[in-house]
Amino acid sequence: MRDDDWLAAEFEASRPRLRAVAYRMLGSDTDADDAVQEAWVRLAGGDHDRIENPSGLLTTVVSRVCLDRLRTRRSRGEEPIEASAETAVDDDPADHSVLADSVGSALLLVLDRLGPSERLAFVLHDVFAVPFDEIGEILDRSPEAARQLASRARRRVQGSDPDAGVDADPVRQREVVDAFLRATRAGDFDALLHLLDPDVVLVPDAAATRMGSLRETVGATAVASALSGGAQGARLAIIDGLAGFVWAPAGRMRGVVEFTVANGKILALRVTGDRASMQSLDIVPVED
Repeated sequence: MRDDDWLAAEFEASRPRLRAVAYRMLGSDTDADDAVQEAWVRLAGGDHDRIENPSGLLTTVVSRVCLDRLRTRRSRGEEPIEASAETAVDDDPADHSVLADSVGSALLLVLDRLGPSERLAFVLHDVFAVPFDEIGEILDRSPEAARQLASRARRRVQGSDPDAGVDADPVRQREVVDAFLRATRAGDFDALLHLLDPDVVLVPDAAATRMGSLRETVGATAVASALSGGAQGARLAIIDGLAGFVWAPAGRMRGVVEFTVANGKILALRVTGDRASMQSLDIVPVED
């Protein structure tokens, strides 16, 4: 095996997630594919002997490619294909990503109102649960500055048409999370599939991964399979103003699950087991 064969294998295994990141950043199937390919060109032939976190490296490189493209787009006044007035025609509909349906052109138009740094911070953290210290490195800013960018972007998204994207209405968002908790406890696989976006991502942090069998998972079927029949000890809670789950056996907080919901579908589940990270959240348990 050549020195970079292992990285090529890692890249191919991560391609669906990397493309999902690029699509949500750029809003175009073509641009997303080009960004992922450009990321590989940047990586190929480099010194890969000391890479400790290949998944993080791949996400970082793709994100930086997308950031460069967003900044170029803004300086030229360009629009992504899917967000423009004209509709592109695919020669082969089978090649069209399901992401276009799951995200929706309305949300992409909302995201286009954000600055490049805001959009990157919001997409990476709120959808893909990338920590703020890693986002800060991508943006060459402090973790706190990255947090502020994501917070400002979140407020701008939530201030948009409620039918256009992320469900900021706590009542609507809680209905979806509550239904998900019931379906998970009951092992109702079909109900879970109905609630999950086709390209949903389940992202546990390192502490959560060490505690059990959870791992990063992409796709409704895979996520439903991983979670169906679980959550028996979970309790509904309000986390930073929106519904989520907490695990607190014997009164000790062990884990938190946050949800990103859009158009009645769950786009992302972020599982936090790190105590310091949980302490930074505003958590209010909800009585059953």
